[in-house]
Amino acid sequence: MTRRLVLALVVVCALVAACSGADQASREAIAALSVQATTTTTAASSPTTAPSCTNPTASLAPQGPLPTPGNMPAGSFMAAIQKRGRLVVGVDQTTLLFGYLNPQDGQIEGFDIDMLRQVAKAIFGDDGQNENTRLQFVAITAAERIPFVQSGQVDIVADTMTINCARDQQVDFSSVYYDAGQRILVPDNSTITSSADLGGQRVCAAAGSTSIQNVLDTGITGAKSPAIPVSVDQWADCLVALQSGTVDAISTDDTILAGLAVQDPHPDFVRFVNGVLQQMRTDGTWTAIWNRWLATAGLGPPPPPPAATYRD
Repeated sequence: MTRRLVLALVVVCALVAACSGADQASREAIAALSVQATTTTTAASSPTTAPSCTNPTASLAPQGPLPTPGNMPAGSFMAAIQKRGRLVVGVDQTTLLFGYLNPQDGQIEGFDIDMLRQVAKAIFGDDGQNENTRLQFVAITAAERIPFVQSGQVDIVADTMTINCARDQQVDFSSVYYDAGQRILVPDNSTITSSADLGGQRVCAAAGSTSIQNVLDTGITGAKSPAIPVSVDQWADCLVALQSGTVDAISTDDTILAGLAVQDPHPDFVRFVNGVLQQMRTDGTWTAIWNRWLATAGLGPPPPPPAATYRD
């Protein structure tokens, strides 16, 4: 099995009402990039065992300046992508503002999508912005994120996703590019006012996410009894269930998938993507993307981009 890089989003607490008590194992990833490299298009390095996990959000540091777009280093995974002529990306198409299929023009758009456009631009040049020629979108569910990366069906995944030690042994994550906490969504007339009220309530989450496990954990939520989990394929299905009264709440966190630690790393792509992210932090691109998608969504002015954490 090959070790992949996962470009994910990072959420920093288990539930919004229990952020201060969330430990590292329960912290979520809403904004990091999940990037992967396929062994079918580039030579795999020797199998290695992932290092012991003390900080799963620590990624691989960029090495030197980014290569010139259109001139990726020979033998790198980026060179294989350049030769193919397109970057194959796994995305959510049901999350407004982050990854969403706009019904008016049929285009996938959002914060995560713009992050991927920057990666494509760094590989191919200015025409990397043209999703019709340089970005190949693959719509995936929460449960498909890691399997699609591991199997090589996509080069990279950008989606709301938990970064934790279990996943860190399955895929490689980029540095964090957005911090958010797991939250619960309820109707405005609901009696649920905090995570402590979730005991015995029907809580919806996408299959393959850690959200349900977190709300079942009364030690995290502060509830006197566990919630009743209701899983669906897509987050949009949770919204329909909430509107119809089939569930009492929705929780938006991500899964811990089982896996083994012995995998083939492709560190060049991880470092390249982290170089792109670092450039976006410093040249104003990250702030511009925030303003485009989130400034009018009640999230306030753009904060400083999350600082990268590297393990080397």
